[in-house]
Amino acid sequence: MKYTDIKEKSVEELIKMLKEKKLELFTLKAKQKTMQLTNTSELKVARRDIARIKTAITANASK
Repeated sequence: MKYTDIKEKSVEELIKMLKEKKLELFTLKAKQKTMQLTNTSELKVARRDIARIKTAITANASK
């Protein structure tokens, strides 16, 4: 997910995406703890996506 894809969305859509990504990160962490996660780089990607969404929310709120 790129920031350019996110920045045009409304705040409501971004909040919904943020909730979904946080849930995804939670499940990835649970899989990692139970040794079911084979590709640990997915955690990094999920955290970065969350950061991008939060940045877009802040940018849209200041407009």
